[in-house]
Amino acid sequence: MTTDSQVRVRFAPSPTGYLHIGGARTALFNWLFAKHHNGTFILRIDDTDEQRSTEASMKEIYGSLKWLGLNWDEGAIVGGENGPYVQSERGKIYQKYTQQMVENGSAYHCYCTPAELAEIRETAQAENRSPHYSRRCLNLTSTDRQRLTDEGRRPVVRFKVPDKTVVVNDRILGQITTEAETLQDEVIVKSNGSPLYNLTSVIDDHEMTITHVIRGVDHLSNTPKQILIAEALGLQVPQFAHLPMVLGSSKGEKLSKRHGATSIEQYRQDGYLPQAMVNFLVRLGWSLDDETEIFSVDELIEHFSLERVGKSGSVFDLKKLQWLNSHYISKLEISTRTDAVIPFLQREGLLDSVDPDAKRSWLEQVVATVGDRLTTLADIKVEAAYFFTDNFEYDPKGVKKWLTKGNPIGTLQSLYDGLVNIVNFDLKTVEDKIWAVIEELGIKRVAGMQPLRIALSGMTGGPSLFEMITLIGQEKVLERLQRLIEYLREREDL
Repeated sequence: MTTDSQVRVRFAPSPTGYLHIGGARTALFNWLFAKHHNGTFILRIDDTDEQRSTEASMKEIYGSLKWLGLNWDEGAIVGGENGPYVQSERGKIYQKYTQQMVENGSAYHCYCTPAELAEIRETAQAENRSPHYSRRCLNLTSTDRQRLTDEGRRPVVRFKVPDKTVVVNDRILGQITTEAETLQDEVIVKSNGSPLYNLTSVIDDHEMTITHVIRGVDHLSNTPKQILIAEALGLQVPQFAHLPMVLGSSKGEKLSKRHGATSIEQYRQDGYLPQAMVNFLVRLGWSLDDETEIFSVDELIEHFSLERVGKSGSVFDLKKLQWLNSHYISKLEISTRTDAVIPFLQREGLLDSVDPDAKRSWLEQVVATVGDRLTTLADIKVEAAYFFTDNFEYDPKGVKKWLTKGNPIGTLQSLYDGLVNIVNFDLKTVEDKIWAVIEELGIKRVAGMQPLRIALSGMTGGPSLFEMITLIGQEKVLERLQRLIEYLREREDL
């Protein structure tokens, strides 16, 4: 029985694309399992798909994992005693084990051409048999192999599936039985010498002393094959735990961009916080009870267990992620929140990227005024753009509702006249003056406030109007009032 301190798990992504929701959740569950047991979390790169694997994808995976806070104890980049941790650098290791399997009779060379393989399948189907490989090359003599080699054929290596039932005692799904006749002698090394996933995964898990393989249920069909390969090599089989699928809807649809799913890096670019993403990911299949939704990382490490992972698929809910993100943003200290939104303001050209510190105090006041209106950090460009630029349009619905009845120009002019002579442009003075002007006009407060808000931001909603006014400043407030007055005078349709 593996003790807590001996736990060694791995996340082994294929660098053929970016790190998406499913992969990130797998990495998180492995990381939490390792941390809970004071074990080791290893990052291995399974790049056996040479044509699709890229350096750019590899770097993106590293960056996404680090952003989520899933730092690995051993593996790619950081190194360790069991390297190299990139499969394309482990060729000689795989050759050694392949040769061992050929010598002990658990694997054999197959020289069949694609046409011959197609013929085997067609014959099997015609005879109502499973279209598995017929083992035509299993008992070739050395003379046969030489003849086929002389013909220019380059053999693959096939694993000889033993005639035995495979039982997987899955830590999540329970006992799963696979009969031998459902498996075939699949290729484990291509004709160019490149090893394939089921072989490399078994060898690497052994060489890196992996104790638990925690991965998506989409790998479940590989598990009995890998167990048989491990047994053929005389290797200890790790414990398996297959995570339920992440679904696009409660109807069982496959998760896709249509449901809002994208790469972890894109969520980062869109203004999501890593704390929110981690909290969201862990709830895709794991729960502590029926009520708790918010977890700190320390709480997750304390409570995480495979026994609390459900067997059924979990539905990706973008609205839940947005709710979590809004929660975590609102919990940030104003200084930290300001640091977080600055890159998004700079990206939109709203803030000088050279020296944001020159107006740091003012920036923090703006962020505080926006308050809990941010669902993502990127929302700052909508919720606060008018603090930084005069280049905004007026909301047509707001204009129609508040600037087409009564005497809006007169109202705006009176507000302008009331604000223009204020010496100390502080919050209380501004508020007292605006209320006095509205009372003198004899109109409802909202009939004065909404035209003023539209003048300053183009919108009819937002944070405290008086805080907006003092932060925008007297000069800009007066300019914007005058701008709206002129706009209304020029609009004949109002």
